[in-house]
Amino acid sequence: MSGHKSMIGRVEAILRAIQWVSIFTASIALMVLIVTFGWLVFGRYVLNVTPTWVEQLALVLICYIAFLGAAAGVKDETHLGVTLFRDQMPMIVQKTTIIGIDFILAAFGLVMFLAGITLMRFGWDSLLPMLNIPESIRTLAITLCGALIVLNAGIRGVIRIVTFSEWSPVPDLEVS
Repeated sequence: MSGHKSMIGRVEAILRAIQWVSIFTASIALMVLIVTFGWLVFGRYVLNVTPTWVEQLALVLICYIAFLGAAAGVKDETHLGVTLFRDQMPMIVQKTTIIGIDFILAAFGLVMFLAGITLMRFGWDSLLPMLNIPESIRTLAITLCGALIVLNAGIRGVIRIVTFSEWSPVPDLEVS
């Protein structure tokens, strides 16, 4: 019994580390976005020379901020969810529903990941205007988000199946 708890603890530590890297990367992207928009305002109104590359860079940065943030939200289970009806069901139905949702999220992440790979292949030869980097740099954010959703939701679903009798859908009520 304690063997699977130890393994689950290690897996969850790895997922937390990956989540930390995702949030850190999104935070850096947000700081770069703020600095570059400061440069845009300074260039436009003080120097009277508008740095046109800022808008293209902003589009890339916003993709990483949004998609990495979304993947972290799936890890923390802060994604959008309506639980009114689920919470009224018996405990076994709640648990089964939650596990089902984990696997539906993982399937959605897999579709995102595969579509992201297709977009990356398609856009690798196209360059983003004014940045002269492959268009695929922007779509990499979608691909990463999909992979992280598969990882977070899929592993969480498997862990919940393995520990079915030990966890509770209500965070404060752990079953003993």
